[in-house]
Amino acid sequence: MRRRAIALAVTGLVAGAGLIVAGASAATAATACAVVYTPNSWSNGFTADVKVTNNGPAVSSWTVTWSYAGDQKITNAWNAAVSQAGTAVTATSLAWNGSLATGATTSFGFQGTYASSNPTPTAFSLNGVSCGPEVTPTTTPATTTPTTTPTTAPTTAPTTAPTTAPTTPPTANCVATAVCDGFEAQTGTAPGGNWAVTTPDCSGLGTATIDKTTAHSGSTSLKINGAEGYCNHVFVKNTAILGTTSNAWYVRYWVRHTTALPTAHVTAVAMTDANDGNKDLRFGGQNGALQFNRASDDATLPEQSPAGVALSAPLPVNTWNCVEFKVDGSNGTIETWLNGTSVPGLLEDGVATHDIDSQWLNKTWRPALTDLKLGWESYGQGADTLWYDDVAVSAMRNGC
Repeated sequence: MRRRAIALAVTGLVAGAGLIVAGASAATAATACAVVYTPNSWSNGFTADVKVTNNGPAVSSWTVTWSYAGDQKITNAWNAAVSQAGTAVTATSLAWNGSLATGATTSFGFQGTYASSNPTPTAFSLNGVSCGPEVTPTTTPATTTPTTTPTTAPTTAPTTAPTTAPTTPPTANCVATAVCDGFEAQTGTAPGGNWAVTTPDCSGLGTATIDKTTAHSGSTSLKINGAEGYCNHVFVKNTAILGTTSNAWYVRYWVRHTTALPTAHVTAVAMTDANDGNKDLRFGGQNGALQFNRASDDATLPEQSPAGVALSAPLPVNTWNCVEFKVDGSNGTIETWLNGTSVPGLLEDGVATHDIDSQWLNKTWRPALTDLKLGWESYGQGADTLWYDDVAVSAMRNGC
């Protein structure tokens, strides 16, 4: 990776907010970048948003590092590959967000835990260059006489801190335009609210419950016990979450499962397509790898040749995976990402590519998706236990 010298200086701590801004100080030359670290803490847990602005020459990739003074442990992240060794943390750009033009900003976030304290880090480096020592804030401390008279003086001291820690963490990486659900509002064991259990054709051994013991973030997830055989299918359906857009849908969810995808065809996510006879666009797997399937004509993406399957990817077991896909109703294209990386076999770009989408393009397809169903359905062999969490749907990519 080409290293660029980018100087950073910490300008100060916003009182009461735990916000650190790394950038230029009055006594130094303008820095080539700015870093803003914004934590959001609750009892023994926290999330943090890190915003990086490039004020220097364009870069093709970035690495941000810092160290914690407390006992914080990062558990998962989105929009960056984040690793931790002791107190030292390294966040590296992904394939799709490494390029930063001059003046461009990117951000990433993560969730963590702590046992005793969660102090905000005060020193960062970007692409191997230290930000240097903390700069004393030039603003007058709040305990001295202010240089300007406040427009409205407080009548009494506040009885609580300016902000209140949330009882549960926010849904991981939910962009402003998205509809997001981390299942934290679910109170019972049966899915409720906008989610409803459905077995469209026949019902059997498959079950869907709210799980308070396993989660990607927060404390709650949707658990699917998917039994083997067609009539043992079960889904949890939401007809409201796709309402953010009517032309292109970016769907993101985190999933954990226990059993490798089987050779037989299975479905984990289904969406009713009003432009295709109300048949489902299905996303699941076949021959051990992820696959889209169009219920109306049984077309698959990728084609189920050995070469086509090799261009897809398996879904790792016993770990949380970030799955994203875009379905564009205007041109019928699809793109899919697994843990932030685009999957070549799950890319339908409108141009027929042997072993990938030649079969898919046998007919003109302009989808109009009306619901989102999470669950499990097997058409032969294949049972699995799955947990879904941090679902997001929007007209732009959410990322992980």
